[in-house]
Amino acid sequence: MIPRLVPNSQKAPLVNEYVLAVRKAGFGGDMSADTADKIVFATDNSIYEIAPKAVLFPRSLGDVSLALAVLAQPVFRNVKLAARGGGTGTNGQSLSDGVVLDLSRYLNCILEINADEGWVRVQAGVVKDQLNAALKTFGMFFAPELSTSNRATIGGMINTDASGQGSCLYGKTRDHVLELTSIFSDGTIWTSCALDDLQLAQAKRTTGIVGRLHKSVDCLQRENASAIQMQFPKLNRCLTGYDLAHIRDGDGRFDLNSVLCGSEGTLAVIAEAKLRILPIPKHTVLVNVRYESFDACLRDARSLITYGAASIETVDSKVLALAQDDIVWEGVKAFFPSSDGEPTHGVNLVEFVGGTVEEVERQLALLVATLEADGGGAGRLGFTIARGEASVQSIWQMRKRAVGLLGNMQGDKRPIAFVEDTAVPPENLADFIAEFRALLDRRGLDYGMFGHVDAGVLHVRPAIDLKAPEQEKLIRDITDEVVNLTLKYGGLLWGEHGKGVRSEYSPKFFGQLYPIVQAVKQVFDPHNQLNPGKIAAPSGQKLLKIDAVPMRGQADRKIPQGVRAVYTDVVNCNGNGACYDWDPDTAMCPSWKATREGRHSPKGRAMLTKEWLRRLAANGSNPLAEGNRLRSLVSLRDFPAKVLNSVFHGRRTADFSHDVKEAMDGCLACKSCVAGCPIKVNVPSFRARFLELYHSRYLRPPKDRLVAVLEGILPLLAKAPRLTNTVLRISPVTATLRALGLVDLPLLTGTDLSREMVARGFAFATPDALRSMSAEEKRRAVVVVQDAFTSFYETELVFDTLELLSGLGFKPFLTVYQPNGKPLHVHGFLKRFERIARAQAEQLKSCAAAGIPLVGIDPSMTLTFRSEYVDALGAGAVPRVHLLQEWLAARLPARFSAIEKNYVLLPHCTERATAASSLQDWVAIFSSFGLRLNVVASGCCGMAGTYGHETRNVATSRAIFDMSWRRHVEEARPEEEVLATGYSCRSQAKRFGKVRLRHPVQVLLEHLALTISGNEPAEVRHAS
Repeated sequence: MIPRLVPNSQKAPLVNEYVLAVRKAGFGGDMSADTADKIVFATDNSIYEIAPKAVLFPRSLGDVSLALAVLAQPVFRNVKLAARGGGTGTNGQSLSDGVVLDLSRYLNCILEINADEGWVRVQAGVVKDQLNAALKTFGMFFAPELSTSNRATIGGMINTDASGQGSCLYGKTRDHVLELTSIFSDGTIWTSCALDDLQLAQAKRTTGIVGRLHKSVDCLQRENASAIQMQFPKLNRCLTGYDLAHIRDGDGRFDLNSVLCGSEGTLAVIAEAKLRILPIPKHTVLVNVRYESFDACLRDARSLITYGAASIETVDSKVLALAQDDIVWEGVKAFFPSSDGEPTHGVNLVEFVGGTVEEVERQLALLVATLEADGGGAGRLGFTIARGEASVQSIWQMRKRAVGLLGNMQGDKRPIAFVEDTAVPPENLADFIAEFRALLDRRGLDYGMFGHVDAGVLHVRPAIDLKAPEQEKLIRDITDEVVNLTLKYGGLLWGEHGKGVRSEYSPKFFGQLYPIVQAVKQVFDPHNQLNPGKIAAPSGQKLLKIDAVPMRGQADRKIPQGVRAVYTDVVNCNGNGACYDWDPDTAMCPSWKATREGRHSPKGRAMLTKEWLRRLAANGSNPLAEGNRLRSLVSLRDFPAKVLNSVFHGRRTADFSHDVKEAMDGCLACKSCVAGCPIKVNVPSFRARFLELYHSRYLRPPKDRLVAVLEGILPLLAKAPRLTNTVLRISPVTATLRALGLVDLPLLTGTDLSREMVARGFAFATPDALRSMSAEEKRRAVVVVQDAFTSFYETELVFDTLELLSGLGFKPFLTVYQPNGKPLHVHGFLKRFERIARAQAEQLKSCAAAGIPLVGIDPSMTLTFRSEYVDALGAGAVPRVHLLQEWLAARLPARFSAIEKNYVLLPHCTERATAASSLQDWVAIFSSFGLRLNVVASGCCGMAGTYGHETRNVATSRAIFDMSWRRHVEEARPEEEVLATGYSCRSQAKRFGKVRLRHPVQVLLEHLALTISGNEPAEVRHAS
């Protein structure tokens, strides 16, 4: 039995008083000092871990103003506040041990779009991809491109002056900022924009902080103009934040936004922005040039720049190798062929864009002519060309995932961000990187590299195990050396991702201007309360130091090595935040999208589980030993204690395990995290282990036990289906089930499967039936594996599958029904799951031993054999069970004539996540039948097995359905039929969408039957 984990007793009385004062003043947003929220907000995409004392979630500009106005009261002078957006920063920019102001939960509205004038007005929490999705209908886009664009907020982009791919053409974020609505340190709301001399004079006369700011900043710039001109580097990625060099624009106007952009919330809280938007280039082409060495790749980039490309990106062999093991590779592998056995050590991606095909092709032709004429010159191994939006974007998606892919390297040493965004003049890049690599090679470190060679920015991530104290010291050693190297080549340490904790090097790069920068900080934030210690500190105050701030590895090493080895994905979650994906039409992560709460994301659940493992270790408990004990013996000795814990204490007694349980209860076990997360964080896996251990201390609710036995008792209930269905419908039973926590349970089909098998001439896959087959029959044989969903709730689909296979010339068999066990695993009944899995695996092996392939109908149940079964029994213990489309696509029937019939497929999210390539198998199968099938981008349906049937989840389940599925179901064109592969998905569509969706098999069977019977026009029959 695991121990009770008593919450830490650390108090923050002043912060608590501040939060109370803010609430009393009329703050309308959410507030939290919960342990779970503090843990989730303690990390970003950096190596640091700093837990806040409270988190505020404002709903309006007024809330933000109020929070800062209260902060300015003398009694709260020692309270710190840091604004936070998407949490994608790699340098701890938004981490704080004070109060975090999260602008992403509610302040995420696009306020106004004016495509005619080329601008948009947004709140700070709007996500970059969210904005561009809205602008696409106007043919416009917001230019700065980021690898984290599906979760990075506009406010965060402004605060770090973000830039990325294409910056040489489009510039940085600040180049597109027209106005900023900021809240200053005293709560004053001000909208800043470029001011002519008359407007500036008026601003200076404004009372309060606004007048002081304009007077001081203008004076500081004028008095130090020559020094500023000399000190600030002339780079595409010039100094971010406090940028006095650009305080006046090309027309001589004074623009305070040049100081605010990139200031990382140290000067003000930016709440709204008016941004310049641009027409989307109508045509694009991407040239992918492969090299025999990474040095050749970098040096050749200098010549490629001369061809006027919109962007030139590079990736090294490490990134390419990792991409090949990722879901993204399927769509790009054709563009990176092998070169006659020569390994590719680097790739330059050269993009041309334009308004016409002729314009793009003209630019492309010049480069292609050179590449073809030079052959293998400059270390080139060859090149490919990607044309069109779909192909180009698939490659850019691979490049975007490079950041996360590096974090998925195997072993304890993982590439980490701490010197990764240096910027030097492009002509110096190859020499700079040669020395950079040398200093890493001297230390025997592995590393990955990718970046923007046209801008002189390369992301370098050394692989270091921060759990090892001696390796932690490398952070200081390497950073100091890289700082000096960057200065040597006329560059900057921070070319793209902000300063954050690395701000201790500000004086070195600002040089004689650092006192001027301090003066700017002083006038904006006189009491150093806004994100202190970053970029600049007022005179007498200190900047943060890279080795004086807690790092995640310091806490991770408190978890025993053996435990870390089992919970690898938990420990290795690097906070990249891919699970905070904004797009409702991606499966990742449904619970996060529906709640907008960090703990209900894979990252949040990983962070909480990691902290739980730390606290168990601190209490002398080993979760591996506890789990083994639970699975190795049947004992009632813990039962009395569990009763006491649950009845007399339970939720009323503080236990950190309750916080983790609450986060785990929100997981749909859809496995979108397994594919969508670059680190492959597998929440359903460690969730099951957690639930098993949690319920070693606390009794399970009755509903869990009902769900656990359901698969086993369904055959009995199916013997009297009418009685069972009648009982389920009567009010006392539905009321009882609701009280137990279950609603909307499905009704049995009512078909006697065994009797119907005989009536239709099909056989079960018994040993005798398999042995009695002739060689010819065995060649055509296939075994369909039963699952509870289709066998008892959609029995007709089982027979439709058998009929289809038979009609296509195969000899189908059906396994004898045995429980799959997936619900057991989802709810953490791991011992019982292993027993069920072992029994099912024996049946599957007997079929496979006869040389007969196995297929499954329901994706969720079928894919359990590949993951949970393998985890429990080992890879060799479970034969391959194909998804139906995987097996059938390899045996496509004779092609039918095409007909004008279109279908839309909404796949099960587990199928999309863990068997993505199989979705195209459906397309191929439909095509062979003469039908058109479009697999559309869609999120989770919100059902996920029993999740949607649990009373506590109904509202969230509906919200998830409404985000994506409802639109696809209700807005389908009349000439299209929407199909779904998952039983849960079809149930959810019927429940909330009031529509009955068919399985693809049923469409294929219908078409096959009509064709064979000759009831369709002649041109629809088998093509000769």
